[in-house]
Amino acid sequence: MQPPVTAFEERLTAPRSWWLICFLVGIASALIALPFGSLPALGALVGGTAVAAVVASSYCSVRIRVVAGSLVAGEARIPVTALGASEVLGPKEAQAWRTYKADPRAFMLLRSYVPTALRVEITDPDDTTPYVYLSTRTPERLAKALAEAQAASETPSDARPEAQAD
Repeated sequence: MQPPVTAFEERLTAPRSWWLICFLVGIASALIALPFGSLPALGALVGGTAVAAVVASSYCSVRIRVVAGSLVAGEARIPVTALGASEVLGPKEAQAWRTYKADPRAFMLLRSYVPTALRVEITDPDDTTPYVYLSTRTPERLAKALAEAQAASETPSDARPEAQAD
């Protein structure tokens, strides 16, 4: 059995400035430990930087994927058959949908350091979620991958071409 083909995958990593902040947390930790000697200060530098980096990495390790007929965004897994139209949002429009246009019932995978987003309608009548808001650096690619996955899911399995053995 072959693993499912991933049509789209993106990891929303922290911006470079966050890693600088992690190092600054390490320096602050070293300065706090400096009265105890240089060895504890060095340990605090390494430990403080490591702890801050782990916190930043765990917050920023969210992935968005289109795989096996599903949109996987963070912990959410939504079949593409339950998705409707996609809307690519530029920086201004994405900010509007994060703030005053936002619906409290929507699933929102927000990352403030990612300026663009994709809004996808939910068409499942049993789901009260009106749409999915996904912060993504490549909303056009994600929209294209979703459209391709939706088209593939609408194709009947008996109409799909099969590989012919020679």
